[in-house]
Amino acid sequence: MKAPRSYLFVPGDRPDRFANALASAADAVVVDLEDAVPAAAKPAAREAVAGLLADERSRDRIVVRINDEATPWFDADLALVAEHDAGVVMLPKAERVATIARIRSNAPSAVVLPLVETARGVLAADALAAAEGVQRLVFGTVDYALDMDLQGELAASLGLDYPAARLALASRAAGLLPPVAGVTVAIADEAQLRADVERARAHGFAAKLCIHPKQVAAVHALLAPSADELAWAERVLAAADAAFGAAVQLDGRMVDKPVIERARRIVQRAH
Repeated sequence: MKAPRSYLFVPGDRPDRFANALASAADAVVVDLEDAVPAAAKPAAREAVAGLLADERSRDRIVVRINDEATPWFDADLALVAEHDAGVVMLPKAERVATIARIRSNAPSAVVLPLVETARGVLAADALAAAEGVQRLVFGTVDYALDMDLQGELAASLGLDYPAARLALASRAAGLLPPVAGVTVAIADEAQLRADVERARAHGFAAKLCIHPKQVAAVHALLAPSADELAWAERVLAAADAAFGAAVQLDGRMVDKPVIERARRIVQRAH
């Protein structure tokens, strides 16, 4: 399976919504045991998620977001993913490699998506990215803004640049998939969604969390190369092929190995 571009959340205590989420175009479905589920509904949510994990038809697209280790629900969630062999586990409030190791010791076949949502998590990004079993980092922008008390649109926007860069750098250095951008909470605001995805792409992110199925198609389109980008990349590769891989000029600009590699990556993203 290609690296997911979209991760669609669905509350773990709403099994009536599971089918619709799985029928969406989302590359992955995040069944949430954490923020979307009230405390009183946690046990029922675990039962519903257990039933979903038992269905082999949907297992390869399921991500289980457990509760963080500081909560009274962490142990039960960990037992759930271990017993039902969840393939991908999202760890909220990720700050410690030891927590990832604990998940892996209980569920050795699971890969982990550390959800970085705090200042401590950002400063631990290098260690989290290098931890065994980690597939990619996820940036929880809403909770991070709360942790840092980023108030107002400008503060929240500028205050996310540094941690986003840290996560992208840590991911690249560790050889992980590019990180996943946080949610856009304004479901009907297409302009905001576009701005959020474009900013994430500029930081080196290659996927996004979604909170509604209607966001998925737009996210996929925005993460894909534009028609102009693809046309440029194809021209670069054609020129490079004609020059047998040697440096060549195109539109008055030198095309050498780094430019050719960038063009190849653009074409790969388009397919």
